[in-house]
Amino acid sequence: MRGQLLIAGATLPDPNFARTVVLVCEHSEAGALGLVLNRPGELVVGESAPELSELTGEDAVIDSGGPVQPDALLVLAEFEDAAQAGIHVLENVGLVGDGGELDELVDETRRARVFAGYAGWGPGQLDAELEREDWFVAPAGVEDIFNPDADELWSRVLARKGAHFALVARMPIDPSVN
Repeated sequence: MRGQLLIAGATLPDPNFARTVVLVCEHSEAGALGLVLNRPGELVVGESAPELSELTGEDAVIDSGGPVQPDALLVLAEFEDAAQAGIHVLENVGLVGDGGELDELVDETRRARVFAGYAGWGPGQLDAELEREDWFVAPAGVEDIFNPDADELWSRVLARKGAHFALVARMPIDPSVN
């Protein structure tokens, strides 16, 4: 599952994940960790985490990565060499590990995003949610991860799956207004 996108189904009961697209960064028997790609936050890197400004730019928004540990900052980056990632996710994309010098990371990364918090699942929890079809799975692309158009990501990735998914992608949030 690592490197896949989880697309929230229209009936997913948890409001934290309504119409979200989550990049799975880690998935094992111990559980799973992902980052919500389409929930921009209100904080700006330059003001809230200035030490990361060289990686993302001062005006970059800190995205809401999920409801778990919302005070923790995670950095997802596209590296020149995937071996530089603390946790490799897909292609040259991975999570920045701790202990690295930030000035070295600037030279080793092409682009980066900062997330406050993450999505987490305990052992077997994500598998159960997938069986209930709370989530649809799709391959992730680097451009999905770094696309600045967060508002359209859910619809775009769902429509790309084709068939009835394309119909669901065009549904309004409240079908009664249709």
